[in-house]
Amino acid sequence: MKDLKEFNIPFVGLKEGKHLFQYKVDNTFFELYNYNEFEKSSINVTLEFVKKSTLFELEFTASGTVNVPCDVTNEYFDLEITATLPLVVKFGQEYNDENEEILILPHEVYQFSVAQFIYEMIVLGIPNKRVHPKVLDGTMETEALEQLEIKEEKTVETTDPRWDKLKNLITEKKT
Repeated sequence: MKDLKEFNIPFVGLKEGKHLFQYKVDNTFFELYNYNEFEKSSINVTLEFVKKSTLFELEFTASGTVNVPCDVTNEYFDLEITATLPLVVKFGQEYNDENEEILILPHEVYQFSVAQFIYEMIVLGIPNKRVHPKVLDGTMETEALEQLEIKEEKTVETTDPRWDKLKNLITEKKT
């Protein structure tokens, strides 16, 4: 992918020690992966890259907001996200990314892309259930919630009198 060149790290020219890379990720980044779960996004990613003589230690940190629909009301809101991902890069005979914490690069490689790791860290950092903060604190007023409350009231009010008599039998037996 041509548009992801900014995420390539040419490590051959870097001196041993700590290096800092910063990236700004928005919806154009996710569109390259055909991921369209976010209405909009603004995420800052910091990569702490420690080059040692035989390996690299990477620590990805992401923080920002993604605009997603609430699973309860379907109203869009800005969800705060923070995520971290540690990664160790070693060298071997062939490319191997089977272990999620260790990446093995061939000896002849002079650069590698961190875009896939950033993408996975952010997507996996989103909670499975996304609930609007106003739903959690009870201040949300939407038509969907009003309809849910009406349905809940109806189910509580209507009970079959035959079941009530059976419940009374159980409580009478205990006393």
